[in-house]
Amino acid sequence: MANTWYWEKLVLGMRFVYRVIPLSERTKLRHTYRLAYRFPALRKIVRTAEHQVLVELDLVPAPTGSATPKVTEAATTVAGTVSCDEMPDGPVSAVGLPRSGTCRRVHMATRAIGYTPLRTNPLQVAPPVTLLAFYLPQFHPIAENDAWWGRGFTEWTNVGRALPQVEGQYQPHLPGELGYYDLRIPAVQERQVELARLYGVGGFCFYFYWFAGKRLLEAPLLQYLDNPACDLPFALCWANENWTRRWDGYESDVLIAQAYSPEDDLAFIDYVARYMRDPRYVRIDGRPLLLVYRPSLLPDPRATAQRWRARCREIGLGDIHICLTSAFDRIDPAAIGFDAMVEFPPNNTAPPVVTDRVRKLNPEFSGNVYDWSCFPERSRSYSDPGHVFYRGVNPGWDNEARKPGLSNIFVNASPRGYEEWLVNAMRDTIKRFERRDQRLVFINAWNEWAEGAHLEPDTRLGYAWLDATRRAVERVAAPHSTDGPARVCVIVHAYYPELLDEIFAMLAQWSMPYRLIVTTVPEREAEVRDRLRSADVDGDCRVFENRGRDVLPFLRIANELADAGEQLVVKLHTKRSLHRVDGDIWRRDLLTKLIAAPNAQRFREAFSATPTLGMVAPEGHILPMNFYWGSNQDNVHFLCRLMGMTEVDPGHDVFAAGSMFWMRLAALRPLLDLHLDEAEFEAERGQVDGTMAHAIERCFSLSTRRAGLYLASTEDTAVNAAPLEQEYAYAESSR
Repeated sequence: MANTWYWEKLVLGMRFVYRVIPLSERTKLRHTYRLAYRFPALRKIVRTAEHQVLVELDLVPAPTGSATPKVTEAATTVAGTVSCDEMPDGPVSAVGLPRSGTCRRVHMATRAIGYTPLRTNPLQVAPPVTLLAFYLPQFHPIAENDAWWGRGFTEWTNVGRALPQVEGQYQPHLPGELGYYDLRIPAVQERQVELARLYGVGGFCFYFYWFAGKRLLEAPLLQYLDNPACDLPFALCWANENWTRRWDGYESDVLIAQAYSPEDDLAFIDYVARYMRDPRYVRIDGRPLLLVYRPSLLPDPRATAQRWRARCREIGLGDIHICLTSAFDRIDPAAIGFDAMVEFPPNNTAPPVVTDRVRKLNPEFSGNVYDWSCFPERSRSYSDPGHVFYRGVNPGWDNEARKPGLSNIFVNASPRGYEEWLVNAMRDTIKRFERRDQRLVFINAWNEWAEGAHLEPDTRLGYAWLDATRRAVERVAAPHSTDGPARVCVIVHAYYPELLDEIFAMLAQWSMPYRLIVTTVPEREAEVRDRLRSADVDGDCRVFENRGRDVLPFLRIANELADAGEQLVVKLHTKRSLHRVDGDIWRRDLLTKLIAAPNAQRFREAFSATPTLGMVAPEGHILPMNFYWGSNQDNVHFLCRLMGMTEVDPGHDVFAAGSMFWMRLAALRPLLDLHLDEAEFEAERGQVDGTMAHAIERCFSLSTRRAGLYLASTEDTAVNAAPLEQEYAYAESSR
């Protein structure tokens, strides 16, 4: 009883303190994690199944006594699933699964910048390459997992209880439309097939678990085989590792082991022949495709391959196309009698280690942190593999859910980076293979939720990874020219709609085409639309909650424009600056320097002529970072760490005061690809400085530098203008 009283008082006290601290929700959460990890008296908050304080604050899912959900049709998006987006309030289990078919909305699972909604229009191009996504079938309970891990265990059990260990880490991964699904329900797989087709994924490569005749997790595969509605091609990958309690496939803590023999080779191929005979099965030159995850574990892989080929010919299948993955083995496939190798990132890729460059939330974290951005960069100059080799890509990786505190985490993963990587992999594949059926690229993975590698939609980014897949397919199938000057996209935030007329008047003098997007808050929407109509201005009006002022709406719109292939934006807003007596003078000076017709034409020409020009800011408003630095430095350093910038010099680095400028969207990408969410931005309380929006205002120029581009003033946009690090002398003189 005393212990219960203690925890109740602690919860009440922390709830009060938590709510009154004038920081963003995400900043407060980071501090909560640090405190809970650092002090043993509070460690129970994040280390046990209870983590009661975080639960009471609605920061993580609440626990129940069982990991087994009661799934009801009334509480689903797809029949038999439970969606975090759509559920009414109610308790959830320790894995984020509902109790009695209801689910509490997890308030911190907000939509991030980069959240992408569902597309509804079918793919209009024929994919020039077949994209095969690895597919994990461990999303349903089986007797063996009940015995090893507890009744009702599925992959979701690990997924929902993960907590971030380092700053900026996305955990837990919470599913979107498909929810916490059960693969025994046919409608789930049917919807997966629909989504795959809609976004250009050409097939699934199912993991197949065979242990000397014993098969595990096969029910979803057999169901798929028997369901003609699942008309997407498929193949099998024999995951021929031991199952271990450590999720590593090695020899310790073995739950079920492999037992190889010549007789088992024949039994295996006899059994999987039932899959290979299916007309949906993937074939290369008419030969069924079979992957082996770790052939080096076989006693004699060449002999195994020979037995398989001979038996397949005996039973009328003909020859088969045998591949190994590069997950652990990097060998010429011909040396072991195989036909090809499948690239399997991030395994066996030697990515840069950045563990020492990230800030730990948990000081006892003993895993590794890697930089995912090396993969798109490497794909720009692929080398000849020297043998038959199928490229592979991967939408991020983080196995914290399986190995708490000991995980391998990849930072800097982004849908745009993944899109670039996939485009390069597809183009390289087309170059190396003449026949269409040879052109395969593998994606790791469709649904590896406990490893942070999933194309399936989540609550944070929605359908962003799938959408990036489709954009890549469309770019390769129907490339379009980007020659010629970029169209200018003008983004205006109108909190004070009465000031729009002066912006419209200046834009009316432009002779060049532009696209206008006006963002505003709900209570100003009607007036903004009236002013667009009365001025006869062709512009889109987009409405956002009054959070993050002009900055958060700008980032959301800029992200959409970047995905749509736009290149150049002008950021403006109806600036009142009520805390300054010269607010109107300041605003007019900014607008005149940026969008007066002769200036605007000059800036557009400068961006077209100078690929390294990333940002143009108004003369007289480029200030050193140490100007009003104190209340902003923590947030600026935080954002820079996430962007991979190890040093920020407030006495040397500069920023565009007033938050109006021209910018190449490529210069904004380091900041956009952080995928900050709404919870990073403080609620509006009339703050004049020190918010996340103010910090991002200072980081636009730093993002430009991180992208390898430079900032110029409105008076110095010549081709050979001074780079950003030389701007300080100008900024100092303009104070």
